[in-house]
Amino acid sequence: MTTEGLSFPGFSVGGSGAGAADRARPPVRVADRFAWTRRPALRSLAVDVAAITLALLDFWLVIPEQAEPYSFVLSAIACLALVARRWFPFAVLLATVPGFLVGWSQLAAMIALGFLATRKQHHWQVWVGAGLVWVGRFVPWPPAEFFALTWREHVFRGIYGVIVAGMPVAIGLLIGARTELSKRLAELAASRDRERQLHEQAVRAEERARLAREMHDVVSHQITLIAMQAGALSVTNTAGEAQRTAQTIRELSKHTLEELRALVGVLRSGAVDDGPRPGIEKLPELVRNLEVPVRLIVEGVPEELCPKVSAAAYRTVQECLTNVHKHAPGAQAEVYVRGDGDGLRVEVRNAPADPTATVPEARLPSGGHGLTGLAERARLLGGTFETNPTPDGGFQVRARYPVRS
Repeated sequence: MTTEGLSFPGFSVGGSGAGAADRARPPVRVADRFAWTRRPALRSLAVDVAAITLALLDFWLVIPEQAEPYSFVLSAIACLALVARRWFPFAVLLATVPGFLVGWSQLAAMIALGFLATRKQHHWQVWVGAGLVWVGRFVPWPPAEFFALTWREHVFRGIYGVIVAGMPVAIGLLIGARTELSKRLAELAASRDRERQLHEQAVRAEERARLAREMHDVVSHQITLIAMQAGALSVTNTAGEAQRTAQTIRELSKHTLEELRALVGVLRSGAVDDGPRPGIEKLPELVRNLEVPVRLIVEGVPEELCPKVSAAAYRTVQECLTNVHKHAPGAQAEVYVRGDGDGLRVEVRNAPADPTATVPEARLPSGGHGLTGLAERARLLGGTFETNPTPDGGFQVRARYPVRS
């Protein structure tokens, strides 16, 4: 095993090797999601224009030719006051009452009352406004005409006044109730979403606890037995090579148990952290402990590197060298870790298997999940991952991770 060209302090190590070509990413085009916010304003403007137009049209159609100037002015003021009905609904209603009482702005008063009922619902201002509109319809102008009416005409005008004042209030209350119902439905939908998320979190927590139990009961037990057997071998065998091999197995088992127990703790607690994260500073130790001749080159790595990216680079090299040991016995490997502007490139190449190398009779099991997991990790970090055979019959893995994730 060799670590040629390694000068780890400062991560500036000599060596050459072409990195993977960076895939150009097309810019993500995001639609203007806030264009719809202009539509309510346009709708409000259209409603205001329509309300004022209808009020003016009603006033213009019913006004007699010989109208008093003050009644004309008060009626016009009542119609134009509708402009401010969204900000001062009660004041606007009060401004429309004189024009309705002494003039012909009935529709303006009804519109103002309806909007007041929509905004205030069962507030006292609504009922005061409804009473004023009823008075404006019940009492004719000038007052002498009121006293000249018969009792039948008074009853008729009273009933008609209830209709004129009651219809805007009923419509306003209906619109307000509908708005409130919509809000309640939205709150109910949000509550259901939160309940569903809590249920999903509970299911995930239960699954994580189950995985933690299985890992602890099965994997931890087997690794402990391996460490115990290695300890017994180092005691009973006096050969130097056997002693070193047993000690290496024991150290690796101990390190694996520590990582496994930390990961089990993370699974049980449900923390966001992914557990222990050895970074690229551990690569020399990783290379020394593998029975694979490796040339390691680390250069240009930023001093402040995201822990997730550093751990991803370490896991990439670890998995690739493990695959070399399993599938290409005796093959030499080259590991390049380079900083590349805002990215970190990791490239692992190995030569074909050495035909003279000793191959154990019992091959190590392989499920093919290692490279898949590395590709998923790169995608989650916003990076890229490529694998392909080399022309000489070897294999290479190229990964690129953003410096900050």
